[in-house]
Amino acid sequence: MQETLGLALAIAGAALAAILGGIGSAIGIGYAAQAANGVLSEDPDKFGKLLILVALPGTQGIYGFIGAFLVLIKIGIFGELIQLTFYQGLQLFFAAMPVAIACLVSAIWQGRVCTAGVEMVAKRPEESTKALIYGVMVEFYAVLGLIISLLAILLMKI
Repeated sequence: MQETLGLALAIAGAALAAILGGIGSAIGIGYAAQAANGVLSEDPDKFGKLLILVALPGTQGIYGFIGAFLVLIKIGIFGELIQLTFYQGLQLFFAAMPVAIACLVSAIWQGRVCTAGVEMVAKRPEESTKALIYGVMVEFYAVLGLIISLLAILLMKI
């Protein structure tokens, strides 16, 4: 029972990393894409400048996937499963939370920042790099969440 519960906790942590990162990315991309579609209805030539702003919040979904994948590798999901105690499963669960939560929140806020960037590009297309820089500043915190989760997962002794 203890080994099953530990394994379940580890898998739940991996699932949350992937799910929350994906939810945040979907919301963030949705915000930016709605604004970009409005701009493109007026000026389709701005597609190239807007594409990066729309796609940027999608990276958090990738980070969540990486965190989930590392947990699954750690527990041997692709080979022979490792028997985990309750506390080891709990450790892996919490090791996945920085990337899960950071990606959920930062992708949503990045989507809002990128939406504002889309609105700026609509009026001043030559300023698209400045809009992108602001979006990347939000990305930094998702990267920090990923790094903390990576360290916690990889350095954990099982």
